[in-house]
Amino acid sequence: MTEFEHPRDPGTDPERRPAPATDDAAYDAVVLAGGAARRLGGTDKPGVRVGGRALLDRVLAACAAARTTVVVADPRPTERPVVWAREEPPGGGPLAALDAGLRHTTADHVVLLSADLPFLDRRTVEGLGEALRRSTADGVVLTDADGRDQPLVAAYRSPALRRELAALTDRHGELTGLSLRRLTASLDLARVVDPVASFDCDTWDDIAIARARIREHGHVLDEWISAVKDELGIDLDVDTGVLLDLARDAAHGVARPAAPLTTFLVGYAAARAGGDKEAVAEAARKAEALALRWADEEAAVPPSADVAPDATPDSRPDAG
Repeated sequence: MTEFEHPRDPGTDPERRPAPATDDAAYDAVVLAGGAARRLGGTDKPGVRVGGRALLDRVLAACAAARTTVVVADPRPTERPVVWAREEPPGGGPLAALDAGLRHTTADHVVLLSADLPFLDRRTVEGLGEALRRSTADGVVLTDADGRDQPLVAAYRSPALRRELAALTDRHGELTGLSLRRLTASLDLARVVDPVASFDCDTWDDIAIARARIREHGHVLDEWISAVKDELGIDLDVDTGVLLDLARDAAHGVARPAAPLTTFLVGYAAARAGGDKEAVAEAARKAEALALRWADEEAAVPPSADVAPDATPDSRPDAG
């Protein structure tokens, strides 16, 4: 047991176990972020940036409504606070990591995610939870374009996970090295097809595809606004149509719509921080740094990478 984990059975330690969730829609999230990323040459995959944001931060934004979010990995800076856990020994595989993360959760439903999902969003996570609440299944998993289950993009009933983890531990003595599919094969699962949200980044080609896709005409503005809001630490529903109309009226037509929207968000963040000269300068600095990262990524995208993610689903993480 590491310093980040609870005792083996958190239910036996009422002082350390949080009160159970009472809201039917409440859920906890467990994000697995401690893999070796061998197909990326051992690169720190959760820290790789897509659209100016680390992959891990993109996933954390998608599950921001979770009552508790547990990331199973060595601690690192993140855009929002999380609980850190680690399997013992580190690198023990997805089942051992799930077991370590699950000890910090108490909600009846748990969303289980990998840390390399660039297109996952809150709507998809909430949809998984809603589908689980409407069903009698043990879990609801996304499937990719080929109909393959993605068990690391799923919502599960916590009692079912704990039951099967205990059974596997009794059968094998430990969970280290066991595949996630040993657990999911014993569960009653419902499925939702979503080749975009289930797209994960296992290789540098996957990273290039993700970076190219968010710069397509139909995605780039929403992606940029989301990135700016996260960078500035604000949660605001932006009516881009109204703001762009206002900007066009003021500027007699805007060729680059990201500019006025970004300026608005910088002003909003600065106002929340006090509205003085220093607050404006700091918000502008953060947005400018994000813009530079965005431009650096665009320059690095090879021409051949401009492919929709659901058209190249042949690289997926080995969940089992």
